[in-house]
Amino acid sequence: MPEKCRVGICGYDPVLVRGYVGTGARALWWHISDEVYEENEVKPGEKVSGTLLAIYDGEANQIATPNEAFTWELSKESGLAVLLPPDMITKYELTKFHFLELTVEKVGKKAVAPGEERMSTKWWPDEKMKLAYKVGYIAP
Repeated sequence: MPEKCRVGICGYDPVLVRGYVGTGARALWWHISDEVYEENEVKPGEKVSGTLLAIYDGEANQIATPNEAFTWELSKESGLAVLLPPDMITKYELTKFHFLELTVEKVGKKAVAPGEERMSTKWWPDEKMKLAYKVGYIAP
């Protein structure tokens, strides 16, 4: 079974994201769990694949349930950050004030947690998804 996780999106403020999306540069990302990183000997630039289950806004409201497969690239520096592609950012109007619920099924060609059912240690709790400060999406 894959690792199910809910992660906070990290990145730049929406004004910078607006510019970076247009150039294809890194704008938003999330971090894989330490367990997945260590168990799979993750290397920078590898691909992570899984299923995007839900998207939450900064008020803990579920705003989308895409249930769609993804394959995203890990950062070239450490391999801990999973980079969100520009088309994903614009499709769901994402900012660093959003959260993703997803399953991580593979890193590179290796299956994550084969034969196990597990929740990520990076599961973001509902009460912490209510942010005191947030800025809306700014279209490119």
